[in-house]
Order: sequence, then C-alpha cells, then structure tokens
Amino acid sequence: MTAAQPEDGELAIDTTRPHPARMYDWFLGGKDNYPVDEEMGRKVLAIEPGTPVLARMNRAFMQRATRWLASQGVRQFLDIGTGIPTSPNLHQVAQEAAPDARIVYCDNDPIVLAHAEALLRSTPEGAVDYVQADVRDSAAIVERAAKTLDFAKPVALSLVALLHFISDEDGAQDIVSGLVSRLAPGSYLVITHATHDFRPKDAEQVGALYKSGSASLHTRSRADYEKFFTGLELVEPGIVTGDEWHPELGFPVPGAEHAVKAGYLAVARKP
Repeated sequence: MTAAQPEDGELAIDTTRPHPARMYDWFLGGKDNYPVDEEMGRKVLAIEPGTPVLARMNRAFMQRATRWLASQGVRQFLDIGTGIPTSPNLHQVAQEAAPDARIVYCDNDPIVLAHAEALLRSTPEGAVDYVQADVRDSAAIVERAAKTLDFAKPVALSLVALLHFISDEDGAQDIVSGLVSRLAPGSYLVITHATHDFRPKDAEQVGALYKSGSASLHTRSRADYEKFFTGLELVEPGIVTGDEWHPELGFPVPGAEHAVKAGYLAVARKP
C-alpha cells in the first residue's frame, strides 16, 4: 500500500487543540494522542464515565459488521472517516475472512495519514489503499478509490462515528445519498451515530465540550438517523444500540452489558 501524500508534502498537525480522532484514540487506550486530547477526554468522562466502553463497542460493531459482510460475499470495502488505525482494523477483519478483499480507507486528518503507511498492510491476495480527502468531496473519493475498487461491483461503505461531526447545514444527508448513488446494487451502507434520544442533557454538555475544541457534535434522533438509509433495505436486526447487532459474530466488549445507550448503528443493503 502506498498512502496518498498531501499536495504540499507537509503534515499540518495541530497539537494545540483537541481533535476528535485523537480523543477517540485516547478513549480506546491508544498512544497516538496529545495531552490536549487527554485533557478534553477527561472532561467528557466527567459527564459520561462510560465513554471508553462506548468507543470500544462502536469499534466492535464495525468489526462484527465487516465479518458479516465478508460472509455475504462482499470483497470491497470503502471506509470513510477511518480515524487513527487500531488493531484489528477493518482490513484485518475483512482479509482474515476473505484474503482477497480490497479495502480503501479515507480520512482528511493529517495524523491519520502519518500512521497509514506503517499500519495498513494488505494480504498478498488483496489490496489496501489510503485516500486523503474530505467526505464532502464524494466525487474525488470515488475517483481515487476506483484505482483499487471496482464500483461496478458491490462495495461496503462504512461511515463509522463520522456523520455526527457533520451538520445538516453542511449537507449530511446529501453526502450520504450522493455516495450511495455511486454504489452498485448489492452494495451495503454501515453507519454508527451518536444520539441525544436517551440522555439529552448529557449529549448537550458533551456537544458543548467538542464545540469548545476543534469540532462540532451533531447528535441526531432515531428518525433523523433512519433517513440516512432512505431507499435501502435494513439488515436484521435493523437499527439497534450498543452490542445488539449480531453479538454471535464475536468481538465482545467487557462492560457492554452495563453501558448507557448513546448511539444508533445499522447495516443496510442497496437493492
């Protein structure tokens, strides 16, 4: 795999403000974060102490969904909003089940690019590539991902813990529908998303923290979340929370049974 390089050849990583991807890495127990990220992360924990468990549950869902998709014959994966690589990552799960699987990761965060070359390794039979681009530029993403993926065949599109950082004003719904329109029939859409449905006050406080840093958090109701799947066929058990999506596929998370409900997750098929 050869990671795409930024046009100016330099990695502009801002270590003076907290960043959602690095905070997520800290919640997961990773080391690719800075004191400013830990400081903000601890403020989030003061509101919701179970956030690290929720982060691991989100990660585990991605892994179970990938394993399920591979079992359905999917051999192409496009993961947008990849975040800092954490083992096992999507390509490792996919290629363990199907060594010939082809995966393209996409993110616009320079720190993700900095780690992509070292951490995203493919099997000889398959392929893994990395595209540095913003999810709002779907045309560029598809054009560059097409060097590795065949968009005339089914692709599993993953938008994991990404869309709650994109507002309605920025066209979150249009972004998803635009990407899905470029997928072949038989493709799948995987989305996890934070919600305010269960603990609105806590969600509001956490959102204010993120806004004080470098990102805005846009939690959505179940009804608004479901709109992302318009025209698609939800895979059983449909829209769920926590670890309710095919737990028999593995990747258990200690403490998940006691975790609060804070987000929705689902997989859907394009007919």
